[in-house]
Amino acid sequence: MIAPTLVNEMILLNPKKYIVSKTNKQGFIEYGNDYFVEVSGYTEAELIGQPHSIIRHPDMPKLIFKMMWERVLKGESIFAVVKNLAKDGRYYWVITEFETQFDSVTNEIVSITAFRKAATEDILAEIGLLYKKLHDIELISGVEGSEKYFKGFLEEKGVTYDEYIDKIIGNRGVFKLFFKAMKKMFS
Repeated sequence: MIAPTLVNEMILLNPKKYIVSKTNKQGFIEYGNDYFVEVSGYTEAELIGQPHSIIRHPDMPKLIFKMMWERVLKGESIFAVVKNLAKDGRYYWVITEFETQFDSVTNEIVSITAFRKAATEDILAEIGLLYKKLHDIELISGVEGSEKYFKGFLEEKGVTYDEYIDKIIGNRGVFKLFFKAMKKMFS
């Protein structure tokens, strides 16, 4: 597929709706709920079988995806704030949590489900500045450079990645309850 022309316009997500997608362990889309299809602007047929990177916004630091995949492939939970790209070139921001499903016999990864809710303006105000710095560093020094910067950033704040995300998401308990309910529905 041809990459969309970027449009500097944010899609305002409905805070009462959620986005769900499921991929195989290589990241190819196997399922997307109706809201995922609607917000992305692609038809279901256009999404199924495509790499999930079809909605990756070029402003996103590659480091964030590297961290997500490292943890998800181990079956570990991770929250992330992500800027996604719609087919029409607009963008939307989400808070995402992942669930990795394993085959009960082989213990091999069967699929990875991503659950998403709209990110709020206060979250975007903080994460947007950090992501711009990480992205700019990656343009010159690659993912390795942004990873070193991010490690120093977290060390200076005296927090882990998870503690930092907890802080900027704020009332993570509400998000945890939401994501727990979503996991029950899709398990």
